[in-house]
Amino acid sequence: MSLSLPGIIVGLVLLMLLAYRGCSIIWVAPVCAAVVAVMSGYPVLDAYIGDYMSGMANYVLQWFPAFFLGAVYGKVMDMTGSARSLADALVKLIGSRFAVAAVVIPCLLMTYGGISLFVVVFVIYPMGYAVYRAADLPRTLLPGAIATGTFGITMTAVPGTPQIQNLISANYYGTNTMAAVGLSIVACIVMFVPAYVYLEWRVHQCRKKGLHFVPDPKHVEVDHSEKSLPSWH
Repeated sequence: MSLSLPGIIVGLVLLMLLAYRGCSIIWVAPVCAAVVAVMSGYPVLDAYIGDYMSGMANYVLQWFPAFFLGAVYGKVMDMTGSARSLADALVKLIGSRFAVAAVVIPCLLMTYGGISLFVVVFVIYPMGYAVYRAADLPRTLLPGAIATGTFGITMTAVPGTPQIQNLISANYYGTNTMAAVGLSIVACIVMFVPAYVYLEWRVHQCRKKGLHFVPDPKHVEVDHSEKSLPSWH
């Protein structure tokens, strides 16, 4: 018995909707999996105990070390003041006008360099948070900039990217990671340019409305004086 395509679509839409509304993924994921199972004609209990739990266990086994080390590295960047120091240097270098680029470009470089996009998210958030604070931009714009840099062209389209999305297709089609360079460049333009233009448009709209940076009460930064910050290097 195969999974129902409409069931998969409904499950994904429900997952995104509930997650967007702030519901915990701990109970949202099993519920959405149950919806897919029901629409595919699977017994819910068998699907949950068998396919769902085994798939989740294998995923945690493979990726938990990467998530854990990425989160630790991001916290170390924050505690030592390195994230703030690097953010201040980026803003001084390119100016607060290009704060979006100061977040997107490091994401692009890290993912194209082979670092897992899941790890990059943990690492880049403290730095991006400091960049947007220095540029006095609403932090609600930060997730979009991080997603554009990590989940975009370097994950799927840039020729030679070492991310698994490129390696898997190369394995199945018998090609190398540099296959279809021309088409890849076109895909990069189609994906990246509208996304970046939209982010800059949102920044312009926020400045026009007089919106400013508001600290996140859930993200407690270590307080560093300017003199105690380490070198941005």
